[in-house]
Amino acid sequence: MTVAVLLVLGLVTAWSVLIPGVNAWENIVAAVIGSLRLTGPVAAAFAAWVAVRRRKASRGRALPTWRVLKAPLAITVVAVGSFGVTLAVLAAQSVLTEQAGRLLPSGLAMGMAGLALYVAIGWVLGWALPWALTPIVAGVGCYALFTWLSDGSSWAERFAPATREPYDVFDGLSGTAFADQTLWLLGVSAALLLGWAAAVTRKPLALAAALIAVLTAATGVARLVTPAPPRSAQPVAYSCQEWPIEVCVHPGMRTGLTELSATFTKIASRLAGTPAAFTRVEQRPREGRNVTSGGVVPVHLDDLAAGFADEAASEFVETLARRCPGTSAGGYREIVMAWLRGQPLPGGPLPEHQYAAAWFSGLTEFQRRDWLRMFFTDFSSCSLTSSHFGGGPAAQADPWRGTPGPRQSYPVNPTPGGTPPTATLPGAPFPPRPTAAQPERPAHPSAFGGSSPQPGPAVGGQHRVPPPPPEQDAP
Repeated sequence: MTVAVLLVLGLVTAWSVLIPGVNAWENIVAAVIGSLRLTGPVAAAFAAWVAVRRRKASRGRALPTWRVLKAPLAITVVAVGSFGVTLAVLAAQSVLTEQAGRLLPSGLAMGMAGLALYVAIGWVLGWALPWALTPIVAGVGCYALFTWLSDGSSWAERFAPATREPYDVFDGLSGTAFADQTLWLLGVSAALLLGWAAAVTRKPLALAAALIAVLTAATGVARLVTPAPPRSAQPVAYSCQEWPIEVCVHPGMRTGLTELSATFTKIASRLAGTPAAFTRVEQRPREGRNVTSGGVVPVHLDDLAAGFADEAASEFVETLARRCPGTSAGGYREIVMAWLRGQPLPGGPLPEHQYAAAWFSGLTEFQRRDWLRMFFTDFSSCSLTSSHFGGGPAAQADPWRGTPGPRQSYPVNPTPGGTPPTATLPGAPFPPRPTAAQPERPAHPSAFGGSSPQPGPAVGGQHRVPPPPPEQDAP
């Protein structure tokens, strides 16, 4: 029964610790170690319960050292066995897919040593306090103690049988740190059990062994508190997809290449011809300095859970333009941001934003990209105004039709840094500026899909734009 409980708890907890979508052996090692957060307190409570019963059954009886140690060692074997089965189940489902990295034996040894410490604490408490509530106190106390150590400062977490969650796939797990933790955990576990055995049997040999265990634990502590030398960054052998743009991720996350490439290809096509144009997307660690070169977009992926590609794309798009301090400028920024993310265009808090969204939705996908090439600098510097979106909702008389209608004003000249279109194409929303020989007149209302802007499709709506009426020769 105890083995079944430990196995079920171990599998459930380990599965919750696994980073979704990461096919790496270190992910499995971190998961089985993370399962100790629940299986450890259960093992401590079970050991305390057995110790209470043994204490009551052996009152007044002299027992040899080996016999008194037999029960706690058997409980340790049961707990470690459930740990091994949990590891085997996770490893079995990973055999079907290629795993990146390597399996760390020192990490598995640390997990087993951590279970031994839980059992030792529970056994000593149960023997010292043979009460009915002692098993509950042992389980809850162990959970609270090691949770506090794990979530505490960086030096305190080293003494707990746990790893910081979630781990970084680029930094990985340190085999040396696991070895130091194993030395400390085995030493303190042996010191507790042998010290208890020496007190019960009054054997000097058990006391001597307990002192040796204390020295072992002290050695582990000394190694843990010694500052570790800085780890040199190891080059990552990326897994890449090279078409239509190059997308590279950590080899443990290669299953997300297709979705990530599809999302960023759409953004790359919309940013083509702008200062933010790129041809390569590369996953980088969140910590540390991310040095980028032209045409390379660094992205950060914590996992491959549902929506990870949209989240990474949204994080990148946010870096294209700074936050606007005012409500008016911020509304125009959000219209362009929503289009780049592939989301419906927001109406905005002001009427001018609603007009701008309707005007922008009336453009074709090609016209929107052309517009962004011209006014990218204004967009990135938070300088967009109603002049960039058809002039705003102010209604003025149409001198060519003689009836009131919305005046389609020419957008402002591009700020230096933007890329104007190289040729005037049919249906482009930006009529040429008048020359000295040609009087200025407003654009024909049909140039934007009708006499007044109507909300169109959020992305890629195709609008047929009829040519303006031909000019009549003077008689």
